[in-house]
Amino acid sequence: MAKARTQFICQNCGTIHARWAGKCDGCGEWNTIVEEDPMGGIGGGPGKTPKRGKPVTLTALSGEIEEAPRIPTGMAELDRATGGGFVRGSAVLIGGDPGIGKSTLLMQAAAALSHKGQRVIYVSGEEAVAQVRLRAQRLGAEKTDVLLAAETNVEDILATISEGRRPDLVIIDSIQTLWSDTADSAPGTVTQVRTGVQAMIKFAKQTGATMVLVGHVTKEGQIAGPRVVEHMVDAVLYFEGDRGHHYRVLRTVKNRFGPTDEIGVFEMSDKGLREVANPSELFLGERNAKAPGAAVFAGIEGTRPVLVEVQALVAPTSLGTPRRAVVGWDSSRLAMILAVLEAHCGVRLGQHDVYLNVAGGYRISEPAADIAVVSALVSSLAGLALPADCVYFGEVSLSGAIRPVAHTAQRLKEAEKLGFSAAVLPAGSAELPKGVMSRMSEIEGLPDLVAMIAGSRLKAEANGDD
Repeated sequence: MAKARTQFICQNCGTIHARWAGKCDGCGEWNTIVEEDPMGGIGGGPGKTPKRGKPVTLTALSGEIEEAPRIPTGMAELDRATGGGFVRGSAVLIGGDPGIGKSTLLMQAAAALSHKGQRVIYVSGEEAVAQVRLRAQRLGAEKTDVLLAAETNVEDILATISEGRRPDLVIIDSIQTLWSDTADSAPGTVTQVRTGVQAMIKFAKQTGATMVLVGHVTKEGQIAGPRVVEHMVDAVLYFEGDRGHHYRVLRTVKNRFGPTDEIGVFEMSDKGLREVANPSELFLGERNAKAPGAAVFAGIEGTRPVLVEVQALVAPTSLGTPRRAVVGWDSSRLAMILAVLEAHCGVRLGQHDVYLNVAGGYRISEPAADIAVVSALVSSLAGLALPADCVYFGEVSLSGAIRPVAHTAQRLKEAEKLGFSAAVLPAGSAELPKGVMSRMSEIEGLPDLVAMIAGSRLKAEANGDD
């Protein structure tokens, strides 16, 4: 008789090893490798022979396309991030730091859908029913028909939500607490998480109910557990924010039924989350227009233009190795910008500490912020405040050239709506709208930008303003 084959799986990242080891080769964590039966899980078990499959119906590629029916929640920012609402029969994974407001967001969404007559079931694996009710009272959502349950067993949850009328929305908070009788491992391990998510997705596809799963995140900011979970679900949303700031951003990183890189902005208060229809005003609310080292960046998040302030501080250092501190931007991108400034513009910052911050705790991911960062750095180094009514956007290449970016018209229209009348943008930008912005400075290379800022300093000195 052949010996049963076993495998060793890291419970932190899901890497499969041929034999046990103290340290995982995939993530570098210690004592996370556990022996597991590869035949375990739903449908597995010792002594079971493979079941003969049955043929499925094949259809042609051509035919009528039915648009996926959606359930609008009535929360405009949540509907924007999901692409118009929850799609029936889909599975949505929401991740975020502990205490950031995931449960608050979902409770408000559940109450909003319940007011519309939808059947909503909220299953909590971390809190008792009384604790969930306390949150609902604080949010003013206690007078709804949302059904509550405190359970972690997968089979019991499926039996509960299968009774009665089909639910329109099922919220599982969280997937790390689920455990199944078919998997011989502790809750939160790779096998249990994968088994629980697979069972919930299967229920959603068979019944047409929308399944919303809450996932914990690691210290790196990624959803804990195997990455295969993110591939199994239909949409992945990250609820981001800094506890030192009152705003929260719901960011879409995957959506099979809508656009990705879309965001919804909320403001946290004692009464729950409030939607922010114009996030640019929020990020620019405490702006000091006369301070040097500050530039307003006109960015794009999905289909939404967002204006944020980029702050820089360049100060002489007494250390052998100057400091480079970045908050809200890519530190590797800053190192590249500093190298290009020194190589092509003669701006030497090797004897200066450089601190870069995106105001409000917001995080910028697009390279179009390069010009705004350069302007803030040169402004801080020169000690000269940039024009208060000017916005900046454009990508810097290694040759020092300024490359055009997309959605120029949307950026300029948003800036004009907020009272900005000037813009610094790459030369050759397409889609320049007529009648927008009274002053537009198109630059071809980084030396032109540095010369323009230095020229404004010389003009200010000649007028006796410095």
